[in-house]
Amino acid sequence: MRTFRQILFWAHLGAGLVAGLSIGIMCFTGAALAFEQELVAWSERDVRRVAPPAPDAPRLPLEELQRRVREAKPDARPTGITVSADPRAAVAFTFGRDHALYADPYTGEVRAPAAPNRVHDFMHVMEDWHRVLALGGDRRPLGKAINGACNLAFLGLAVTGLYLWWPRSLSWRSVRAVAVLNWRLAGKARDFNWHNAIGLWSAPILIVLTITAVPISYRWGGNLIFKLTGETPPAAGQQGPAALAAPPVEVPQPAPGTRPVGYDMLLATVQQQAPRWETISFRLGGFGGRGAGRPAGGAAAGQSNPAAAAPDTAAAGERRPRGHSTPGGRSALTAITLTVKEPGAWPRTATTTYSLNPFTAEVLKTEAFADLSVARQIRSWTRFLHTGQALGWVGQLVAGLACLGGCVLVYTGFALAWRRFFGRKNGETEAVRTPV
Repeated sequence: MRTFRQILFWAHLGAGLVAGLSIGIMCFTGAALAFEQELVAWSERDVRRVAPPAPDAPRLPLEELQRRVREAKPDARPTGITVSADPRAAVAFTFGRDHALYADPYTGEVRAPAAPNRVHDFMHVMEDWHRVLALGGDRRPLGKAINGACNLAFLGLAVTGLYLWWPRSLSWRSVRAVAVLNWRLAGKARDFNWHNAIGLWSAPILIVLTITAVPISYRWGGNLIFKLTGETPPAAGQQGPAALAAPPVEVPQPAPGTRPVGYDMLLATVQQQAPRWETISFRLGGFGGRGAGRPAGGAAAGQSNPAAAAPDTAAAGERRPRGHSTPGGRSALTAITLTVKEPGAWPRTATTTYSLNPFTAEVLKTEAFADLSVARQIRSWTRFLHTGQALGWVGQLVAGLACLGGCVLVYTGFALAWRRFFGRKNGETEAVRTPV
């Protein structure tokens, strides 16, 4: 048993020394990113919040808001629209992942977040370090590979550490020595106590965070979930949200000259289907000729299908929604999808997707989280457990605290290793000597 414990200890020490720097970076940035969305929303509250003129004040049509957004940013087209049930929330028009304009639904005023936004920029830097060690261009895959490998090392450290830190006897004295922080200690005794106590409490959370990062870092990790559940893994090139998107729903060919209905009719249809809605999001795919290609992008993981083109009344019906080519080579139109978030959803990130006929607003398909396949449900859980969002703000807080604990583990681990190899051993007591 002692030999096995020694093997684990030296493996633990070696992995920590090799991967410790990257692990420390991931832990620090992970703690900073725990409440990323909430902090960015707070920093942009001046443009995201509006003052309703009256309790039942009429709202402008979404097409009118989109027209004003295009006037404000004529060189770009929105990729998404999000409407909130909160009367004080502006309508968000997103342009890709990092840019958005906010339209007052009562006055039509279009506002952009202040630039530079230090909170947004800081979170962007943290995300780059967390994912790819802030490497850019052709070196991004290298950064991702390094962090992916160090994440696996972190998983091994958490598992072996849990075994090494566990008290050898369950007497109160033994448990207190390794599981309770002693603020009166200093030097090696303090580092040893902090490394054991914080490691013992944070290791279970860190194991979850590192395991759920594997499908994000490695394609084989995501494919393994599908294979273990007996499902076919996504095709090559489909990772992240696109890997969880269901096939687009085909729309019957309309009569010649039929124009798509407006955004507001689609919105009203979904509001009737989901009266407890909190937010409703359109994902826009642009327009093109029939058979011009698949709709752009996938939806949020485990949340919705990729969206076909939204109606565009500004085009006066002269353009038609995008289609896609079927296996038989014929051209087919696809539905537009609206993603609905409702209060009390479980997991907290779960949404329901409605696929609508863009010419009639007829609901062609409804897909809730419970309707997803087992593999897609697990994959969605892993994605949002990694950030803690699947459990709401409590999960985010726990994940953030565990990441801070990881930062302390890296520091105390390096300090203990330095003292082991280079420090003086005179005067050490058996109580603070690293157990092997």
